[in-house]
Amino acid sequence: MQFVCLDFEGVLVPEIWIAVAERTGIAELRLTTRDEPDYDLLMQRRLAILNAHRIRLSDIQMVIAGLEPMEGARAFLDTLRARYQVAILSDTFYEFAAPLARRLGWPTMFCHALEVASDGRITGYRLRLADHKRRTVRALLDLNFQVFAAGDSYNDTAMLGEADLGILFRAPENVRREFPALPHVAEYDALLDRFAGAAR
Repeated sequence: MQFVCLDFEGVLVPEIWIAVAERTGIAELRLTTRDEPDYDLLMQRRLAILNAHRIRLSDIQMVIAGLEPMEGARAFLDTLRARYQVAILSDTFYEFAAPLARRLGWPTMFCHALEVASDGRITGYRLRLADHKRRTVRALLDLNFQVFAAGDSYNDTAMLGEADLGILFRAPENVRREFPALPHVAEYDALLDRFAGAAR
C-alpha cells in the first residue's frame, strides 16, 4: 500500500509567483520557496508588494489562467494514480490552484487559503495546518502506508525527510547543496522508476 505525495509548483506546474513577476515586471516577486526557507517571511513580503502595487487576486488569477502544466506532467500524474494513491501537498492557495488542477484532472490537493477583502485585495492567508507537508506524510505512515514524496524547494525538505523515500525533483543547486542526502532526479520517468524500485 503506497501513497505518493508531490509538491505542486516546480514539480507539476510552473512557479506561479515567477509568472506574476514576469507579467507585472516586479522582480521582487520572483522569490520563491526555492530561495527563502521562511515561508511566513516570504508571504508577508509578497503581500506587501501586492498591496504597494495595487495588485488584486483577480490580476493574479488572470496570469494563472494563461499557465499550463509542465510538459509531461499530466501523463506522469495519470501513471502515478494508476499505481498508487496520490495527493498534492502544496504551499500555494486554493484560489490559485484551481485552473491548473483542472488541467491535471483534479488531483487531490492539500494547500492553504487566502484572505481577500471585498475589493479583491489579498490581505492575508490561512495555513491549512502548520508544517502540513511533513505532518501529512507522518499521518499516512501512521496509517500503514509506504510513502514516497517528491519536491523541489526548501519547504519540501521536511516532507522528503519524513517519507520512506523522498526525492528532490528538478531542485535548484542551492537546495541540492544544502540537502546532499536527498537523491535528485530531473525527469518524470526517472521519478517513476525510483518509486517503483522502492515499492514493497
